[in-house]
Amino acid sequence: MLVTTLIVLGVLSGVPSTTSLDDPAPRIEEANPAAISGVPRMRPMRVFKDIRLKRPIQILVRPDLPDLLYVVEQPGRIRVLDRTRPDATEAATLLDIRPEVRMKHNEEGLLSMAFSPDVANDGLFYLYYTASSPRRAVLSRFKIASDGAADPESEEILLEVPQPFGNHNGGTVLFGPDGMLYLSLGDGGAANDPMGHGQDLSTLLGTVLRIDPNGSTDGKAYGIPSDNPFLDVEGARPEIWAYGLRNIWRMSFDRETGELWAGDVGQNQWEEIDVVRAGGNYGWRYREGKHRFSRDEPPAELELLDPVVDYPRSDGISVTGGHVYRGTARPKAFGAYLYADYQSGRIWGIRAVDGEMTEGPKQVARLRNSLISSFGEDADGELWICTFEGDPTSGAGAIWRFTGPLERATAKTADGNA
Repeated sequence: MLVTTLIVLGVLSGVPSTTSLDDPAPRIEEANPAAISGVPRMRPMRVFKDIRLKRPIQILVRPDLPDLLYVVEQPGRIRVLDRTRPDATEAATLLDIRPEVRMKHNEEGLLSMAFSPDVANDGLFYLYYTASSPRRAVLSRFKIASDGAADPESEEILLEVPQPFGNHNGGTVLFGPDGMLYLSLGDGGAANDPMGHGQDLSTLLGTVLRIDPNGSTDGKAYGIPSDNPFLDVEGARPEIWAYGLRNIWRMSFDRETGELWAGDVGQNQWEEIDVVRAGGNYGWRYREGKHRFSRDEPPAELELLDPVVDYPRSDGISVTGGHVYRGTARPKAFGAYLYADYQSGRIWGIRAVDGEMTEGPKQVARLRNSLISSFGEDADGELWICTFEGDPTSGAGAIWRFTGPLERATAKTADGNA
């Protein structure tokens, strides 16, 4: 059932930390963004505590309504929160497609959402989800009506990709600064890439795609940009922007540089962060992170791109890609890329130039007893976090955001220690 009322209220309050921190007296940080170095400790604070969410896996803003936060729930519903209404006890619903969404596996479901850059005029948003009969990944778009709700019957399917297994579905859908639509797809699942999709340019699995949702090429419901890197490569799918990827769960564009950052989930030993470049081959399954995985040697002429950073299983088991911080609440964090591990709750920060790490990784925070599913960026460049809370099978979720120095002086926050 659609809920057309888009007035959402929430309580901005903290949660007790498991480790106490000696906070300094409140002060305003001042920093010249061009000369910033280091990565400061960050303080996540739980917000909207009275809103009940079911497996929140993405949080984003609509470009023309910056005070509204849209939360994607994995079972197939999109909730709406108003960050200016701190007394909310309920969230509105933009769209509910739970009957259409397959979620028989932990990595299936409604996985990502992106608003059209021109949503104020065209009313469109894009979803990426898994469906049944046959098992497949679906990229489609919906239209928002004049009452502010979206009609499930407005769905237009752009792309469907068969999924041989229930895991490694990716994925993130988002618009780039070039106006093109990008989508990450996992390698098809199981383990060890049994079908060899990672290095196969004839399949869309194990790739990042780049398409024009407003065009049409060869009868498709989308266009192929003329500068896509494999457009003229025999046997290659022209939609592919980059490949050799195992399972990018979350990726984001740096709003200042235009770089595409991604967290590629590893097999058994290494998790990695990549800057995704046109035509790049990131090595799966020859490599896991920077380390050899397959017994097979890659061809000598094949150039494999290194991740910006990787980390071992002693630090976590599944990377959650984040964002380059471009907000103002923590000026000393400006330009640092923040990312996390889903299971361990550790949040790290790094700095990089042209995909080469110059500082870090430094652990900047930790959410104990929370599973970090996603980061989000609001219109001001501030970062938000989605988590699963308690027993993950219960589906309970929470929303957090990083606080500024004045807020954290009066709020109980999560700790930044190992």
